[in-house]
Amino acid sequence: MKKLIILATTLIVALLTFNSCQDLDRPELGDYPKDSNPAGGPLKFYVAFDGTTDNPLMNAVDSIRANFATANGTTAMDGINGKGIQGVAGQFISYAKPNDFVTTAGSFSVSFWYKHDGQTKNNALTNGPEYIFSFVAAADYHWSGSNMMLMFEGSNTACAVKMVIADGLSANGKASTADTWLTWEGANAIAGLLDNQWHHCVFSYDQATSGLTFYKDATVIGTKTWGTHGAIKLIDSKVAGFRLGCGPQGSAGDVSNDWLRSSWKGGLDQFRMYNTALSAAEVTALFSKKL
Repeated sequence: MKKLIILATTLIVALLTFNSCQDLDRPELGDYPKDSNPAGGPLKFYVAFDGTTDNPLMNAVDSIRANFATANGTTAMDGINGKGIQGVAGQFISYAKPNDFVTTAGSFSVSFWYKHDGQTKNNALTNGPEYIFSFVAAADYHWSGSNMMLMFEGSNTACAVKMVIADGLSANGKASTADTWLTWEGANAIAGLLDNQWHHCVFSYDQATSGLTFYKDATVIGTKTWGTHGAIKLIDSKVAGFRLGCGPQGSAGDVSNDWLRSSWKGGLDQFRMYNTALSAAEVTALFSKKL
């Protein structure tokens, strides 16, 4: 009987201790960490370039789905927030897909930090465009070899900025290779973009207005309207690859003067793609926090 009493007392003490620990460790209902971009959230692709390994593929992993690059010929540099990448002629980062951005985006936003010193050049190092990103189209889908691409072209005095989208579907739902160019060029080219300082850029397309708004350092540069187009209609099966820092054509090491093969030769950091149009307040938050 004495042994039973000791055993019962021991069990009671153990249970009380366990419950006390549980009370201390368990947060109150509703008081738990919340993912700022839960599964299925608007941020579809994000690369911070903050890896510190000797493997360049590990240093360019997309954080949304642990989407590993298939190639990375860029080098690490100090970014706006941690590490960034330094582009060179004929080198870029490639991925199989930008996760489910293509299948979910009607509206979209592209956000990134960049740094570039003066005149943009092609891979032969004569004047030409340089690409922030491009989608590589399936064979024979579009004359450019791309479904979507963004390029800068010019000097710090006047730089053209060009977003090109090969829309994907016609009004009857069949495949189409129609494209649109939403650009700031000619008399609308922009000064001060290539001054060798870090700048934040966001391109926010709202399907409700068919407008693409360009923000530089949280300030609106302007909005280009795509008629009454509405949602973009990219076809996932027609997207054969995704590149950061290069046009849609050519391969690593290409040093030709072909404008569709040109790589980015400046710095790049904090690259994000959303399937929603970011608001001015959301753009300001990214800029002020250097995200």
